[in-house]
Amino acid sequence: MGQIALPLDWSAGGSNDGPLIVGTSNADAVRYLRHVATWPVRTAVLTGPRGSGRSLMGRLFARETGGRVIDGHDSVSEEEIFHAWNAAQASGTPLLIIADAPPSDWNVALPDLRSRLAAVPVLAIGEPDDCLARDLIEALFAQRGVALAPGVAAYIVPRMERSYAMIHRVVAALDAASLEKKGGITIRLTRETLLSQGLIDPDLLERQDEAQCR
Repeated sequence: MGQIALPLDWSAGGSNDGPLIVGTSNADAVRYLRHVATWPVRTAVLTGPRGSGRSLMGRLFARETGGRVIDGHDSVSEEEIFHAWNAAQASGTPLLIIADAPPSDWNVALPDLRSRLAAVPVLAIGEPDDCLARDLIEALFAQRGVALAPGVAAYIVPRMERSYAMIHRVVAALDAASLEKKGGITIRLTRETLLSQGLIDPDLLERQDEAQCR
């Protein structure tokens, strides 16, 4: 799916952020956050794996809507979340809570907060599809200013575990290898580095499949 045009300027973050790559795993969440006027309550919870761009989505949401973001439901007290929920309903200013899991998995002691959270929509970011994984790898290298030979990202994706955590491990490993070799990242360097560190499946080294991404 790749990067898509968004009515709000969600194609890029702030000065320290890379672009928000939108694919099938996060498109529903992005779409919901873009349409605050349709929210049944003025609060939503965003869940997803670490490294999935959920904090970036929160910063973009706050910038474009003026809403409040609590990045990590366990980073503040239950009383603060309770008052933030009430303030959002009273003022109409939206509240987004970012968490590792949906509220049903939280250990909430306050009965009033528990009942309010039961009515909050939960937006889930899934693990990346092939196209999002490829685009994210390319974006992370561009953010680091590292030269990436054509086809490297497409070579990596079908041979690696499909997760945000693995994408960040792969990028870090190849970035370190390029610094050591003092050069750009080629498919040969990619193969040698990731195989030596056990980051790609040796049984898939000859796989030629490439996702058809738009």
